[in-house]
Amino acid sequence: MARDLARDWMWSEAVEMLARAERMHRALFRPAASEARQPAWEPPVDILESDHEVLVLVALPGVGVDDAQAVIEDGDLVIAGTRVLPPELRTATIHRLELPQGRFYRRLRLPAGRYSGVRRAAIAGCLLVTLQKAGPNRG
Repeated sequence: MARDLARDWMWSEAVEMLARAERMHRALFRPAASEARQPAWEPPVDILESDHEVLVLVALPGVGVDDAQAVIEDGDLVIAGTRVLPPELRTATIHRLELPQGRFYRRLRLPAGRYSGVRRAAIAGCLLVTLQKAGPNRG
């Protein structure tokens, strides 16, 4: 009897954790309204800073470097573009589609300072945006 209660409790906890993970996943890829009021989703990001640069890692699997724009506007980094299914998959039967498709848009407040340029590169399914710090006050 005690084993059944423990098993039932563990099962209900596992189901609740899965439901919580699903809610977090939906919140992570929630639609965002851009300045142009076009529907968009927000990719998750990591922002790291060294003495000489700010690195922004944007999770954009399947998006080429040339398909994502990254610009500095009013002290914010704006990342925008569109993620579309590869042509060879467009006629496939979809059984599950979790990676968001369509327009993405993300506006991020940058650490205070001046930046001399924006470089983009692809790394392990992510867009790496490198912002070189400018001037004598870097770091």
